Amino acid sequence: MSYQPADASVLMAELHALADPEAAAGLQRFFKTARGQYGEQDRFLGIRVPELRKIAGKHRALHIHDAGRLLRTPYHEARMLALLILIRQFAKGSLEDRTAIYNLYMAHTEHINSWDLVDASAGQIPGAYLRERSRWPLYELAASDLLWERRISMIATWPYIRENDFTDALAIAEILVSDNEDLIQKAVGWMLREIGKRDMAVEETFLKSHCREMPRTMLRYAIEKFPEEKRQNYLKGLV
Repeated sequence: MSYQPADASVLMAELHALADPEAAAGLQRFFKTARGQYGEQDRFLGIRVPELRKIAGKHRALHIHDAGRLLRTPYHEARMLALLILIRQFAKGSLEDRTAIYNLYMAHTEHINSWDLVDASAGQIPGAYLRERSRWPLYELAASDLLWERRISMIATWPYIRENDFTDALAIAEILVSDNEDLIQKAVGWMLREIGKRDMAVEETFLKSHCREMPRTMLRYAIEKFPEEKRQNYLKGLV
């Protein structure tokens, strides 16, 4: 008998069966879901990512519409599961499949609303899809009022950085260099640090132009791997 992929309702039932209230309470605290914090209103079942990866492998043939249904649920783990499945499908899919997954992702960015969801998927879906295309959609995200869309724009440049293509990462970093959100400051600093691992001179050129205006958190992330004397010089503004 041929395999019949499950639908979103079946997967949600499977996730609820694995729920761990004690672990969920810890995750609620870790992901800052209290009133006024960045994860406000996010809900957790208490399922760890390794278990979600196993479920994603088992249900890798989930229909894209059901992945969309999971992305729209209030449960963090369901949204992560949808992304893990979509990442698998994107990597092995045809151009038509990849286009559909990219379009679904971009239509659901408001639901990719936590740093771990962004970091797990931004490079693997929008970043990968736009590698051989205009990357203008990332600049539109960088200009968004939505924190998570701005983080997607920055993290999506990681595949290009790994290929020593720094143009878009630096341009988006410049757009976000004065961002007030801690999670954006960390993302920009992280990507600048990744550039520096491959070409220190390129990173330092950017830092010397912007280190006095960028938030301290961003700067600390960017120079984390610098030799101590150089790191201190940047922190003291002696560059």
